[in-house]
Amino acid sequence: MIKFLIGFHPPTDTAGFEDRYNDFLALCERIPDIARRQVVNVLGSPSGQPRYYRILELYFADQPTMENALRSKIGQEAGAELAKRFPAGSFDTLLADVFEENGGSTPASSAQ
Repeated sequence: MIKFLIGFHPPTDTAGFEDRYNDFLALCERIPDIARRQVVNVLGSPSGQPRYYRILELYFADQPTMENALRSKIGQEAGAELAKRFPAGSFDTLLADVFEENGGSTPASSAQ
């Protein structure tokens, strides 16, 4: 699985950000072939002020599917709206290969 992430930096105008973000999110939800979507509301950081306020993660089955989705008419519209609605430098975009496994820990070694 692969994901496209948008990390939004803390806004100076939270109410204005929320209005723009909600409109943008509604547009993103129309991008084809999204397997899963996550919205992460950042609560803080152990090292001070967090770099991000919110992170939007769009998951796709594989990289070709993601590339086709982002190149689709609605994907291009969403990209244009991201640049239009949010000032340059107020967000970062990333692509990530996702590895997931069941469980939340590595089994203990029997050689203890």
